[in-house]
Amino acid sequence: MIARLGMKRLISRCAINSSISSNQGPIRNFGSVQRKGLDNPNMSQTVVHNGIVYISGQVDATASDIEGQTKDVLSKVDKLLGEAGTDKANLLTASIWVKDIETDFKGMNSVWNQWLDPDNKPVRATGD
Repeated sequence: MIARLGMKRLISRCAINSSISSNQGPIRNFGSVQRKGLDNPNMSQTVVHNGIVYISGQVDATASDIEGQTKDVLSKVDKLLGEAGTDKANLLTASIWVKDIETDFKGMNSVWNQWLDPDNKPVRATGD
């Protein structure tokens, strides 16, 4: 059975530029709230509120193992953070969900540690 990795929530600081543009469509600006990635009728991919970037949960079902899934999810995270004008060095918190903590944690954590900015580690919770 394929393991499933999901980042439920990553929150990052960023400097807000009111003229942020996106190749994924317009960013709605509601005072101090900006929403982007609006092609999904159920949610935004990214919300920026008072200089804090919130990204939607990311999953991968294409890789055959937890390491590949983790790499794919973190690549999506990098892309979303970059589109919002920030990066992983500014992460504040991360919530990571795996299918089975006993079998998936070690592989996920190995990829996470390689990806993480060692000088700017966020708080993190991991569960199944």
